[in-house]
Amino acid sequence: MTIEPRIREELHTLRDQVRHFQGGMVASVDGMVIAHDLPDIEPDGLAALTAAAIGVAKRLTEATGQGDFEESLTRGADGYIAAYSAGRRAVLTAVASPETNVGRLHLQARKAAERIGALVDTPPRR
Repeated sequence: MTIEPRIREELHTLRDQVRHFQGGMVASVDGMVIAHDLPDIEPDGLAALTAAAIGVAKRLTEATGQGDFEESLTRGADGYIAAYSAGRRAVLTAVASPETNVGRLHLQARKAAERIGALVDTPPRR
């Protein structure tokens, strides 16, 4: 059984839990889309950009002695893009409008990333 439907369910739950959440994506740390709920954003390009941003964020946390990468938040004039480590092999990217409650986004996305990480890191049953 593929994990994609279960991850898409997590993304839909996140949409229900966070007002002004515009969409989400789970990709491998090297930029391959696993699942997405992005109605107006091209997921392959976002996955590649997220992988690049996470690479820089990982180097930044290592260079400053802050430990392993956990999350990153970017604020633009028209909203937020947040990336959360989802286990060892994936990242959850969340896109939200400027009206979103960033604290609520972090709370719910961190929980979702933990559940998604468990799905991605668990070897498939044979």
